Amino acid sequence: MQVYRLSREKFARPLSGKGAALKGARWNPIGVELIYTAQNRSLAMAEVAVHFTLATLPDDYAMTSIYIPDEIKFKKTVESELPKDWKMFPHPNSTQKIGLDFVLENRYCLLQIPSVVTQGEFNILINPNHKDFHKIEILRVEKFPFDKRIFR
Repeated sequence: MQVYRLSREKFARPLSGKGAALKGARWNPIGVELIYTAQNRSLAMAEVAVHFTLATLPDDYAMTSIYIPDEIKFKKTVESELPKDWKMFPHPNSTQKIGLDFVLENRYCLLQIPSVVTQGEFNILINPNHKDFHKIEILRVEKFPFDKRIFR
């Protein structure tokens, strides 16, 4: 499987989850490392774009293509299993508990979760502390300029 991560260029390598742990996010509380990826490039872009306006859009983004061997098992989460408030903004503590439990359980390296931004698509969260994480590799990192028309 190939997944994608859009980030500031200086944070493209190495894959660590440390940035998510610093601030926390929808699926992880502060202090819990997770790597957020998307099943395709356009979803990776949409997940980032919702946080910016044209005036605040950085120009140093890079798209990281990541290879995940098929042998790495993942946990699938479907919308009906999520708390009723999972799509709320700002994100609720209930969704952070899902990521925390996933990491603490440490049974799977990957968690497939529905996207809040793009209905019907999925993000793949990677636990960098799982025993299979070393099998995951970066295929390439490419500059990714946003098309300014998205922010009109």
